[in-house]
Amino acid sequence: RVPKGDISWVSLQVLAWGLRGLRGAVREPRLELQWEDQTLWTPVIKDFTSNPNFPTTTFLLTLALPEEEQLVPPIRLRVWDRGNRELGVLVGQGCVRALDRYRRRTPSLEQHPRQEQPPGPGDTGTGSYTVVSMIGTAHPCPDMEEEEEEEVDWWSKFYMALEDKGEIQWGTNKDRLKIYGCELEAVPEFQGLQDFCQTFPLHKLGGPPVPGQDPEPVGEFKGLFCIYPLPEEPGVPPPPKHFQQLPPSKPQDCLVRVYIVRAFDLSPRDVTGLSDPYVRVSLGKRTLGQRDQFVPNTLEPVFGRMFEVKATIPLEKDLKVTLLDRDRLPPDQEIGSTSIDLENRLLSSHRAHCGLPTLHHIAGPAAWRDQLCPSRTLELVAVTRGLPPPEFSPDGSAVTFNHRTFLLGHFESGSPTFRHPGPPRERLALHVLNLCPFVPEHLETRPLYRSAQPGLEQGKLQMWVDIFPANLGPPGPPVNIDPRKAEGYELRCVVWNVRDTDLGDTNLLGQRMSDIYVTGWLDGLLEQRQHTDIHYRSLDGHGAFNWRFLFPFEFLVAEKLCVISRREHIWSLDKTVLKVPPKLILQVWDNDKFKADDLLGVLELDLTKLPHPGLTPRLCKAMPWEPPSIRWPWCRTPALTPSPINLFRVRRVRGWWPCTVQEDGAQRLSGKLELSLELLTAKEAEERPVGKGREEPNKYPMLPAP
Repeated sequence: RVPKGDISWVSLQVLAWGLRGLRGAVREPRLELQWEDQTLWTPVIKDFTSNPNFPTTTFLLTLALPEEEQLVPPIRLRVWDRGNRELGVLVGQGCVRALDRYRRRTPSLEQHPRQEQPPGPGDTGTGSYTVVSMIGTAHPCPDMEEEEEEEVDWWSKFYMALEDKGEIQWGTNKDRLKIYGCELEAVPEFQGLQDFCQTFPLHKLGGPPVPGQDPEPVGEFKGLFCIYPLPEEPGVPPPPKHFQQLPPSKPQDCLVRVYIVRAFDLSPRDVTGLSDPYVRVSLGKRTLGQRDQFVPNTLEPVFGRMFEVKATIPLEKDLKVTLLDRDRLPPDQEIGSTSIDLENRLLSSHRAHCGLPTLHHIAGPAAWRDQLCPSRTLELVAVTRGLPPPEFSPDGSAVTFNHRTFLLGHFESGSPTFRHPGPPRERLALHVLNLCPFVPEHLETRPLYRSAQPGLEQGKLQMWVDIFPANLGPPGPPVNIDPRKAEGYELRCVVWNVRDTDLGDTNLLGQRMSDIYVTGWLDGLLEQRQHTDIHYRSLDGHGAFNWRFLFPFEFLVAEKLCVISRREHIWSLDKTVLKVPPKLILQVWDNDKFKADDLLGVLELDLTKLPHPGLTPRLCKAMPWEPPSIRWPWCRTPALTPSPINLFRVRRVRGWWPCTVQEDGAQRLSGKLELSLELLTAKEAEERPVGKGREEPNKYPMLPAP
């Protein structure tokens, strides 16, 4: 029966999973849950050091709750340690408020969070299906080439994800990596990874805490609550039990792989305004990471390191990753740290222990690394959610799951174009799994904090964690995230001619003239600055040089950046690594004898985004950042703007580029340079040596004296 007024009888179902991190010599703890005058006691944990979970985990209470949330009393939590006393010792206490978030409005249709119906193709009513497209699925594209794609490593996926910025790429058949700008627990669709059980802090006993400070924590209670309204009509059965299909409560031996990719926006710890950061990983009593593996003089280190450690979860569940600044004399200063609850990831129904890739490879850099194949994982999902097992066709091209039929042709068009594809059955099962709300192959960005300055962020760390329970068998090979090494290149720039430059001097006859020469260097490598000979007494702004510049440099292809390693000061012990765009800087000067040379024009060319040159000086009119438009005389359509030239792809280009000077706050055309640019790898440059200027060996091409 329901009492009169705004009070209703409800069923409070309690999942008491266990206690974590209790301080002191706790031997046999138990939990007391109190709501007004009703009290629930859990069984005693006999051996807390070997298994901190309760032997019985589900309980039931009948409560009379007010309808208004403000009037609902909280649930009081108390942890008692029986020890040698009959009554026990009160270890810690906590409070659970806002019980309205645990209400279930429709018990007849409500399911356990681990039994949510996965999304799938929507029925159109005619027996056909509309496939829900996900990142990484292969959709047919009219322009898609049928040739096999080049095999890529993990860093290729990383930089591709940075360029995609999380957007879905249609018509792709490539591995995809999801980069989250926050920690995985903060992603809304993953419910804080506390969909199975939540963490309730337990605090120390005593008076109220100091204003502005939180109570001193003494441990955690792992559990969850579910509130169902009891039926008003007599004879109606009570609501079903919510906590079913629970995993084993015994501790699990696991292999944990921690991948540390990079950090950025770090707070400096050295007087130079930089740091020498290195990584330290702690789990239980094990600590990994060496101080000699530091990245010198940077606030944006790229680590590319994997740490592998064995742990027993939940006895060793809190993973701590710390960045420290290496000093010449220890102790090293802490930059910041972050902690991860591995138990939540292992128990979450979002399958957070190992991210799902978009494509199934059986070998190569992206080989399947989970312990269970996709088809076996799909079978376990069906068992966990109380669904019929999936039924595959003999050839693996179709599967019936959750009363829906999925066809491999909905996800792939023809034979797979990526390397090392798995069998059709596994590829189809993986596509179906990617339609479920599972954690994809990802990279999470975690803020770093330090205890000396709580609440003040010290930087961000990008990483991910894989957890492999030992009872499921050996895992696949780890992902190789070793930082890419820069490749050696040589840029050969031939300055042929100069046209229409400004005339900076006046000769004895009163004629305007210039003594023209050209200098050039790569941005960030000013010490490689080179210059041509001088074209004396040019009366029309024209000059001929036939002069070759040689610029060796180190380049990261994926990042499209040059790597420069140098010592900032004479007393610096470690080199500072800088990454700058590959930009060629050319300047046209007027040589003077008794005063400083006059700058006649500047040309800056990004080797990855070269503007199209003019074929003749007359066609060289557009600014270098505005590629010349193409308009055919017989065509009435708008002018076409060609895409920039990537010299790392075309390798060779020749033409006329404009020089400019800054005048009255605007750029003014001040001359034109005829150049030929050729890019060679270090090996190719060694096989085809040439000299600077017109020195020997003078070939590729041979430069005659003008």
